[in-house]
Amino acid sequence: MKKNSRRYFLKNAILSTLVLMSPPLLSCSKGSHPVDKNEPDDSLEPKDPYLEIRGAILAWEDIQTLDWPMLANQAGLTTLSVHTSDANMQSAAFKKFLQDCQHFNIAVEYEQHAMAELLPRSLFSQNPDLFRMDETGKRTPDFNCCASSSAALDIIAANARVRAIKQRPTSGRYYFWLDDGGKKCSCPDCKDFNDSDQALLIENRILRELKDLDVTNTLAHLAYQTTMIAPSSVKPDSGIFLEYAPFYRSWSQPLANRSAKRAGMTITHGEYIDNLEANLKVFPRETAQVLEYWLDVSLFSDWKKPAVKLPWNRGVFLADINTYARMGIRRITTFAVYIDGDYQRMHKDLSFIKEYGDGLRNYKL
Repeated sequence: MKKNSRRYFLKNAILSTLVLMSPPLLSCSKGSHPVDKNEPDDSLEPKDPYLEIRGAILAWEDIQTLDWPMLANQAGLTTLSVHTSDANMQSAAFKKFLQDCQHFNIAVEYEQHAMAELLPRSLFSQNPDLFRMDETGKRTPDFNCCASSSAALDIIAANARVRAIKQRPTSGRYYFWLDDGGKKCSCPDCKDFNDSDQALLIENRILRELKDLDVTNTLAHLAYQTTMIAPSSVKPDSGIFLEYAPFYRSWSQPLANRSAKRAGMTITHGEYIDNLEANLKVFPRETAQVLEYWLDVSLFSDWKKPAVKLPWNRGVFLADINTYARMGIRRITTFAVYIDGDYQRMHKDLSFIKEYGDGLRNYKL
């Protein structure tokens, strides 16, 4: 997620939470570790680990050029995720990826900025009332929808149902994010709802559709950019879980350093902590999930290749997971995009993947 758009792969992106860690990490090119000769590595798994979900999100190109199911198994991660298309999902490579994840007991999930797909912009010419009203009083198809339009929500939910059937996570956790950097509706019926309230109006409606498929299905509320502020008047239905993504923070200093902030940004770490605590008063703490960027090579590369070497800071990472855990967070993932075959050939060292996994797997409150 970048500025107004993670332009490389997050535009209309379907992403999944992925797990990254690995012991020796000598050469893990795709196919170098046949699955049928390897068993799930649970020898180092602590009994009742505090962090129950330990994952990361990758792009399709990443899993095509590195054996990520094997790396995840070696690392002790629990959940893998990939952004891919319907066409790619029919490929032999993707089917093998799913089989390998199943072999290693790794959950597969899909996350996406989905609104352009769920409410096609082509509908605007016939029914502009489905779409948001901007601050000047004009309807526009630029971002999201009119959250007070029952017709819009019905269309979104119906299309989410279709997508949920095509891309069914093994965990039952779904992610249909609002537009990246998108704005809220300012129509008379929506104007008193903040961005997070409007997001929840949409998410609650989608969840009803998902529950119709399977009553155990759950859906993420992404707290990110404009939705960092907790909802004020709309309550999450049972089955909505918080996903908190502090995109504008600094990764050179621990989140616990309340006065710290990223160069060029105005939001401080203290504000991020306070916003998370406010959200945890609205959403169930036991299902809340953090989406971080510790391993997001694409972010540190400004979403351009060739990728830079990851500025990995193990001390900051360990301090951060302690901060999150002490707030009751037991589910942690990270973007890890651009960690692929090219990255391994250029930079060689992948030891940070093992350090990431070890830190999560061995954490004790």
